[in-house]
Amino acid sequence: MPMEPLILRHGGSVGWIEVICGSMFSGKTEELIRRLRRAQIARQRVEVFKPRMDRRYSETAVVSHDENALRSTPVDSAEQILLLAGSADVVGIDEAQFFDMTLVDVCQQLANDGKRVIVAGLDQDYTGRPFEPMPQLMAVAEYVTKLHAICAVCGAPANHSQRLTNEEGRVVLGAADRYEPRCRRCFRPPRPTSTSPLKAAAPAATAPRPELP
Repeated sequence: MPMEPLILRHGGSVGWIEVICGSMFSGKTEELIRRLRRAQIARQRVEVFKPRMDRRYSETAVVSHDENALRSTPVDSAEQILLLAGSADVVGIDEAQFFDMTLVDVCQQLANDGKRVIVAGLDQDYTGRPFEPMPQLMAVAEYVTKLHAICAVCGAPANHSQRLTNEEGRVVLGAADRYEPRCRRCFRPPRPTSTSPLKAAAPAATAPRPELP
């Protein structure tokens, strides 16, 4: 079964959103590049964007971990994508988890304008929590593809990105030097510290229940 949505009919005013999600090393960017290249072969106008902060492999290209690459435009905010998409038929967005919630409205507007929008990103952070804005994008998308890596410990399908360092920030750029894919059983979420945002807040005190007459 192909991962790419089967497009049966495409009118000039019909747009939609496709989300490609999963853990690190699951092939999200590779699948994004594959779909965009197929659109280019079909002579569709394609524009590709990524957050400027992601400079792990290239400052101006979308690059997968296996070094497939496609020219892209780095942007500082999701709003810039609206300004730069122009007359594109297809808009690709990589590393969506590095954008803020504005990206959801941007993708909605692009789709409403008749564009095919393909978004790739992590659906969970290094603690195993949903990584915004990916859950919201998945909710409004017409098509969602979830990919899995191979667990580096046991070889099972991996759904988590295990951070290998003690860094606590939610956004810590890295590749195999800082992360490895893990399955549910082998994933070890970080332990919360006194200063960590992962530490659960103490439950609020509740007033005693009044006695029934």
